[in-house]
Amino acid sequence: MASLRTAGMLRHLTHPCSHVRTLRASNQRRWAQVHDVRFLATTQQPRSVIEKYRQKLESKAKEEGLPDIDALKQAYKDKIERLRKETDAATKLPGAPAPAAPTVAADAAAAESNATTTTEAAPQKPTKSGSGSGSGSGIKPLSEILDMIKARDLPIKELSAIWRLRYATNPHSLCAVIPSETYSAMDTLARSRPHFVLPVPHPDQGAEIHFLQWTWDAATATSTVLFTQLAEYKNRGEFAQPHTTVTHYMDFSADKGVVLMQGQVMEDRGVTPQNAQWLLMCLQRFYGGWDGTGGEQGQERANERRNLLDWFAMGDQRFSVEKLLEEAERMG
Repeated sequence: MASLRTAGMLRHLTHPCSHVRTLRASNQRRWAQVHDVRFLATTQQPRSVIEKYRQKLESKAKEEGLPDIDALKQAYKDKIERLRKETDAATKLPGAPAPAAPTVAADAAAAESNATTTTEAAPQKPTKSGSGSGSGSGIKPLSEILDMIKARDLPIKELSAIWRLRYATNPHSLCAVIPSETYSAMDTLARSRPHFVLPVPHPDQGAEIHFLQWTWDAATATSTVLFTQLAEYKNRGEFAQPHTTVTHYMDFSADKGVVLMQGQVMEDRGVTPQNAQWLLMCLQRFYGGWDGTGGEQGQERANERRNLLDWFAMGDQRFSVEKLLEEAERMG
């Protein structure tokens, strides 16, 4: 229900035209304009596409002895994801999470192709998840990055230094060592609020809105946040390529009290490492990572950020990009 409410909010506030318009604040703020492509249907395919293929999907499901379209979708999930990975291999970031689950439109295309032949093999039964690439997430477990036995014997200070040095030479890498308490507050909120939008300021050009999505992979004990320019998401939906992926490793959370974070910024996507760092700072603040700091005024600001997050998730009309920009400005 939460995803449907969010989709409703996005549809309601999307400008009907495909071009970008600007919003000018009366007080001449330094972010005097914003790309107004912020709200679009993120979880529902156009009804015409679904209806176009519904009959073929239902027919295919019956041929496979499956009860409904959802069961067909699940049965062909691995095959569709494999094909998508092959087509995305040229642009996919090393270690980045796999794209989101196939949409109804993607399944419809697959069903249409399968309906033209009677020699198509039956889908294989899902296999048990393993670690690393075997989990289907495409995320490396921490054991493939660090020597876990040696790492567990290191003091936190040395482990932190080694983790940062590992990515220091790559200008498009992001890394951090986050206190478990801070990460836990973010994770708890993200589980019920996995989608949000954040602005990136561009001096003299206004602010660009970016869509973020949290995902979790139990096999590797990780969570990943994907950042995508909203204009890109509008054009390609769930097939849009994120410009930045950030993965949190929780292996040391219990015994050392830290969560290791590593991310990658894709080159030539119009986003700089500095833009990505800004998005990470906003991510922590809006998801409660810095709540309780700054005294009474700081708590007031934290409450306002939480309200925006809640309103966005619930499709509440009180959410607006203007208010989002005002809160982001206070962090600048």
